[in-house]
Amino acid sequence: MADNGAGRPDGGFCQVCPTLLYRDARAAIALLQDAFGFTERAVYADDTGRVQHAELSYGTGMVLLGSAGGEGAYATAMRDAGPTGVYVVVADVDDHYRRARDHNVEILMEPTDQEYGSREYMARDGEGNVWSFGTYAPGAAG
Repeated sequence: MADNGAGRPDGGFCQVCPTLLYRDARAAIALLQDAFGFTERAVYADDTGRVQHAELSYGTGMVLLGSAGGEGAYATAMRDAGPTGVYVVVADVDDHYRRARDHNVEILMEPTDQEYGSREYMARDGEGNVWSFGTYAPGAAG
């Protein structure tokens, strides 16, 4: 895959990217980096410092985010949206869980072995979005 500037570590690009809006996008970026291990790839802010668009990667995946309450079609469509859920594949669930717990993230489910072979835990960020982390890799050859 050719690099389209999305900053994925393998030089490719993500074809599906969860997109979240936060009342405090700067705090969300800090939490995603510090507690969940994401890497900031780009942050674009307006003249007031309000985050218009940010890209954070984790492995070969990426999440896009920005500040809630903006203008335009997407902001209008998302205005009354509730929290969303995002699933992230991690190599070591227990280590990842400890990192999140050590950053005082709300844990919704401790690391648990699932019937389908995955080990997973679930957490909620400061604005109500639910993040699931596990060893199940959707689409991977079984």
